[in-house]
Amino acid sequence: MPVTAAETFTPIARYAARLHAIAGGTHHVASPLGAWLLLALCGAAGHDVEEALGVDADDALAFAADLLGTPHDAVLSAAAVWTRARADALLRRLPAAVETGDLPGQDRLDAWAREHTLGLIESFPLQVPPTAVVVLATALATKVSWGMPFDVVPGSTLGGPFGARLANALRTPEGHGHRQFVASSARAGDLVVHTARAREGLAVTSVAAAPDVPAADVLAAAYEVAGGTAVARSLFDLPLGDGPLWTISERHAPVTAASGREERCAAILPAWEARSEIDLGHPDLGFPAGARAIAELLGLTEYDYEARQSAVARYTRVGFEAAAVSAMFTTTGFTMPREGLVRTAELRFGHPYAVVAVASGGGPWDGVPVFSAWVANPSGSAG
Repeated sequence: MPVTAAETFTPIARYAARLHAIAGGTHHVASPLGAWLLLALCGAAGHDVEEALGVDADDALAFAADLLGTPHDAVLSAAAVWTRARADALLRRLPAAVETGDLPGQDRLDAWAREHTLGLIESFPLQVPPTAVVVLATALATKVSWGMPFDVVPGSTLGGPFGARLANALRTPEGHGHRQFVASSARAGDLVVHTARAREGLAVTSVAAAPDVPAADVLAAAYEVAGGTAVARSLFDLPLGDGPLWTISERHAPVTAASGREERCAAILPAWEARSEIDLGHPDLGFPAGARAIAELLGLTEYDYEARQSAVARYTRVGFEAAAVSAMFTTTGFTMPREGLVRTAELRFGHPYAVVAVASGGGPWDGVPVFSAWVANPSGSAG
């Protein structure tokens, strides 16, 4: 039986933790799913990558085939494997949706990146050398509009370091299309959570914890929230007044709940955009093992490899756009592998926080986390 989105959520979340740890606590965006799918393609050459994938290599490849072969309204996806040497043993194990062919020149690789990311990624992440014998790539992209756009408010309402330097911020409007609440996580403590839903079928969740909580713990909590395992808290269990994440007040007003108590939240967030280049060569991400498996399958006794991801994202008053191209090449040269660089509440995202974008709408994409980010340098423009 094919592996499902629910069964792969935890392995992809664990992979995301490794990828974001390598990117560090600075402002960045990434597609752990894009890198994970690239590694799944490496699994066509052997099972050396299973520890990093977190699932059986054949199951990962089958899940990749489901995603790549099933179009999603909000997420454009593509994958390719190009070769300069005879590689039938690798090619015949790939999903049917994977583009294959002779290794193109750099201009064509750049054009492939633009074509499959709605123009958001302008060039291929790698400069492919003449000695390359295999190039693998995945691309993911989205451009979506919120079901209900944000309102624009003064940046000072954010509070924290963001509020001190931004002219404008985004506030959730009245009505449907936005969900915000307070939650708790064993790893990150109390959280403020906001989810904006796009018309096309993408939910983008922002999660902030106390300012002193490490980025890795907040990102892990964001994946818990996106996966539905974080615990929501009642505003009536929290103290009134100001805190680092919220202001809670209480008043008498008409309510519809039979209990006579009603909870309402609004969220204030910054607009933001990010562009990142991430080296995927760290051993924790599995590509050293993937390159070795490909080299062995092709009979290369000496080889080198490089793996990298380019990612961009923009979060504005009216919508969200993001794209990532993940790529790896294997060459016939050999060098030693390099180590990578190792009640009524107003919820304020006034300091660095995490974001996870999850696909919805049924089929194999339903519930799959596609992009995630650490927002530490928001935009002063609401877009």
